[in-house]
Amino acid sequence: MKKVSATGSGKFLKKLEAFRPTLGSLPVSILAATYLLLFLNATFWARAGVYLQGEPWAYAGLFAAMFALFTIATVAVSVKYVIKPILIFYIAVAAAAAWFTDNYGVFVDTDMVRNVFETTRAESQDLMTPGLLRHFALYFVLPSALLSWVRVTHQTLGRKVLENGFTIFVCLLIFAGLAATFYKPYSAIVRTKRDLVKTLNPITPLVNTTKYLLGVSQEVALVVKPLGEDARIAAPSDGSSKPRVAIVIVGETARGASFSLDSYTRQTNPELARQNVIYYPNVSSCGTATDVSLPCMFSNLKRSGYSHKAGLENENVLDVLSRAGVDVTWMENNTGSKGVADRVRNVVITGSKDPRFCKDGDCWDEIFLEKIDEWLSGITKDSVLVLHQLGNHGPAYYERYPDAFRKFVPDCQTAELAQCTDAEIVNSYDNAILYTDFVLSGIVERLKARSSTLSTGFLYISDHGESLGENGLYLHGTPYFMAPDEQTRIPMITWFDGQFASSMGLGLDCLRKSAARPLSHDNLFSSLLGMMNVTAKVYQPEQDMFAVCRAAPALPSSS
Repeated sequence: MKKVSATGSGKFLKKLEAFRPTLGSLPVSILAATYLLLFLNATFWARAGVYLQGEPWAYAGLFAAMFALFTIATVAVSVKYVIKPILIFYIAVAAAAAWFTDNYGVFVDTDMVRNVFETTRAESQDLMTPGLLRHFALYFVLPSALLSWVRVTHQTLGRKVLENGFTIFVCLLIFAGLAATFYKPYSAIVRTKRDLVKTLNPITPLVNTTKYLLGVSQEVALVVKPLGEDARIAAPSDGSSKPRVAIVIVGETARGASFSLDSYTRQTNPELARQNVIYYPNVSSCGTATDVSLPCMFSNLKRSGYSHKAGLENENVLDVLSRAGVDVTWMENNTGSKGVADRVRNVVITGSKDPRFCKDGDCWDEIFLEKIDEWLSGITKDSVLVLHQLGNHGPAYYERYPDAFRKFVPDCQTAELAQCTDAEIVNSYDNAILYTDFVLSGIVERLKARSSTLSTGFLYISDHGESLGENGLYLHGTPYFMAPDEQTRIPMITWFDGQFASSMGLGLDCLRKSAARPLSHDNLFSSLLGMMNVTAKVYQPEQDMFAVCRAAPALPSSS
């Protein structure tokens, strides 16, 4: 029976082999270029149609120019034993990028590539939706299988060099000629509509991945430069001897537009509204993704001077606080501190197994409350605790809050946002904000309970905002130059007990009245130093959001 089966199988394979089509390497390259351009660049062509509206010849010329460019990219790799793996790789990259660009409006720039490489398993699982798998099956698996089945023939080496070289030369002429012919509309798009190029698959993702990998290779040799070597803690202005304690909460993907403490009509902050907190409605983020905003907000480089490399090779405000003598602890419930907490105590909660709060590698932020109680019980000196929330990280907003916080319904109960209405997406996002409100209020309550032995303060600030369908955009990570307000305007909240405010000479009424002034992540560095009465040359009083409301003179920036 086995012999018959094997023989039958062999005959079937021979028959299948007889039907296997044979194509030359040049036609295969051109077909691959056509497929990539037509089927995996929907967003590119949709935007190009809008930007070149009323100029049909320029639009047609753009197609011809891009076809020439893609043909160059495929013909250049049409070498025996190499052509199929590389073309399949092109298709895989383009298919993946197309899903996120077409469905969420996400651009695969260098920062987004960094997010992909540094994400956690739990976060990546949220993105592995049935829709993504269907998309991959149709746009990657099927064409890759067809490409693998085709028998590709190759010319002799000399003939191939001539054939490929001639094809590439002609394509270069076509590309250059069309670029010159339609220079005016094309140059206008490049200058004013830079988002168009960012949607070109797989070219843009491949270029940005290369940039990222080159940057990583250079980071190995970076030496961190010390900061604030003269830092010291100044005596409290009121002469208090209690340890001064500040809890800083870094919110995740919380946008100011969804806070009822802001201008939102829904009651998403009922608990904080009872805590006499101060809300700051005009705060902007350093970036639109955690990998940028998190290290940027703790640095003294400001958004205008920040780069990933500069952030890595310079110490940050936590280092200055620690050097001054403040006890600094970072608690992580997200995808890591991005280097911010490399030189201070770092407690990683992500991946905890506590069944009350954790499931599949993610933990609800309520897990912080018990950890805070433990931390507060061990305080003996001025201390800062930074909590990095899981917060509202999408697209699985529904997994960021327990069922008890499903106030706004129906809420989107899937990470595949295309299956939900925008209203359902907003409901699930707002429920996660409601849960954050509960957690933040719980932190304030724990600080209040220690008022007899500690002077306590609280600062909450989000890393970036989120798009929930406005202008067809979802999630975050849009390049900053074109990012909407929903992704860059973030919530910030402070609360201080009377002793803490007194110890820094702070007038709370003044702070409340001045809360609407424009602020940003740029202010956090000097503001944290100011909160903890730390003096150093790197302290900038004009950047300290509390300096204008100090009864005593602002802390010296040098000594």
